[in-house]
Amino acid sequence: MSEEEEKPSNFIRDFIDEELAANKHEQIVTRFPPEPNGYLHIGHAFAIQVSHGIAKDYNGRFHLRFDDTNPAKEEDEYVQAIKKDVSWLGADWKDHLYFTSDYFDQLFDWAIHLIKEGKAYVDDLTPEEMREYRGTLTEVGKNSPYRDRTPEENLELLEAMKAGKFEEGSKVLRAKIDMAHANMNMRDPVLYRIMHTPHHRTANKWKIYPSYDFAHGQSDAIEGITHSLCSLEFEFHRPLYNWFIENLPVPHTPRQIEFARLNVEYILTSKRKLLQLVNEGHVRGWDDPRMPTISGFRRRGYTADAINEFCYRAGVAKRERLNEYSLLEYCLRQDLEAKVHRRMAVLDPVKVTIENFPEGETEWYEGPNHPANPEMGTRKVPLTKEIYIERGDFMENPPRKFFRLGIGREVRLRYACYITCTSVVKDDEGNITEIIATFDPESRGGSTPDNRKVKGTIHWVSASENVEIEARNYGQLFTKTVPDDVEEGQTYIDNLNPNSETVSTIYGEPELKNAKIGEAFQFERKGYYVVDPDTTDTKMVFNESVGLRDSWSKKAGK
Repeated sequence: MSEEEEKPSNFIRDFIDEELAANKHEQIVTRFPPEPNGYLHIGHAFAIQVSHGIAKDYNGRFHLRFDDTNPAKEEDEYVQAIKKDVSWLGADWKDHLYFTSDYFDQLFDWAIHLIKEGKAYVDDLTPEEMREYRGTLTEVGKNSPYRDRTPEENLELLEAMKAGKFEEGSKVLRAKIDMAHANMNMRDPVLYRIMHTPHHRTANKWKIYPSYDFAHGQSDAIEGITHSLCSLEFEFHRPLYNWFIENLPVPHTPRQIEFARLNVEYILTSKRKLLQLVNEGHVRGWDDPRMPTISGFRRRGYTADAINEFCYRAGVAKRERLNEYSLLEYCLRQDLEAKVHRRMAVLDPVKVTIENFPEGETEWYEGPNHPANPEMGTRKVPLTKEIYIERGDFMENPPRKFFRLGIGREVRLRYACYITCTSVVKDDEGNITEIIATFDPESRGGSTPDNRKVKGTIHWVSASENVEIEARNYGQLFTKTVPDDVEEGQTYIDNLNPNSETVSTIYGEPELKNAKIGEAFQFERKGYYVVDPDTTDTKMVFNESVGLRDSWSKKAGK
């Protein structure tokens, strides 16, 4: 199959193909324009893939541009985090990093142009009065009493606004379009508002800042963007986007195309609500492994390849839809399966004493780092007289088809030998505190003496030579597939899952002492885990990335 045939097909690419066939563009140029007022989430990852993927597939150019027009909510911390996330996802902007604040002087000149053309005016209405004058979806708005100010008066007032001579909220600059327009966005939208807040890049130079609608399209035009790709909620902003392009002497005419956002079960992508979760302490921070942020997914052990594959499978569409979270987990399993080393760790330990094992001795067995890939090497695993196994791998009176350990039952310890349970020790409440067993010396290394059949193989770790680990296991952050699905009087906070994180002490094989922060492993028979940044020289912390059980492929018939 040729490279051209391998390109994904969707309605955006169809538009581009038609325009290229008509020789409308010399080069396709797209952009990702985040606001630096929070961390990127998985919905942004989808938007990045759409824009960057198109630029890459058409040998075009991809820009990263920060829409930094609201200094009250923006911080350089967010700028740096966004750059890290975009780069981590594989979207290379090369030398094309921009900020809307780079264009503040040009935007101000264009505001003056609109005033001189009689297409903008300074308005003194209060925000409440502006809402009243704006009308509704069924009632037209009415003109502001300040709408007919002369260009000279408007220019003088705008300069005074720029100089900081008026209080915040006392005046705005508005476009003069049509207060009876069916599209509410066209009813004399705000171009500039007064803000005395210092900007993270321009400091105190400006006392007025452009609105998103005024800055967005013109920034695209300045950069030579051919296709402004955005989510569906901007469809009703498109007439305004085009109005500015048509009424200003811009150097280029971009085309806005909308597509459906990425919606995923159990995930909330409102930055305002995510910020509330952080500020109110419902999570540890923006990079909490339960958060749908890119940094949160990365800390949880998700890979860029897995997230990009999920976004690719979700596909570009014109209608909103809800994607299954299990598909995201499937993509991670598929990616990690081939990449990560295997290790044994016991998550719910019960001690096993092997009575006939030599006292004080340690036997070392060799286990493959990846059973399907010998090139990934091996590691040594120690067997001692006392070991830990999973409590769920033992039953005192097991049913016939329970192929793990029970009294009188024999199982294989992975990589090591066969053991048989002879008895158990219980506490006063009847709970099993210790399992007594014997091992067959002839079965060392996993050989099968006497050709007898042993159906069960379980994982284990030495009780004396191991690594103690703080394991953080995760469920969904919300109890409902749509977190905003609430009863009257409730908010999405009421749908938080109180058991979304559980912390326990587990035991892993000694080789895990060498694990580095961010390194992922498959804990055999349990799931995939990654080393958390909270790890220190004296404490190992692992986050659960995803379990081994795959629900999506079963539903999808894979």
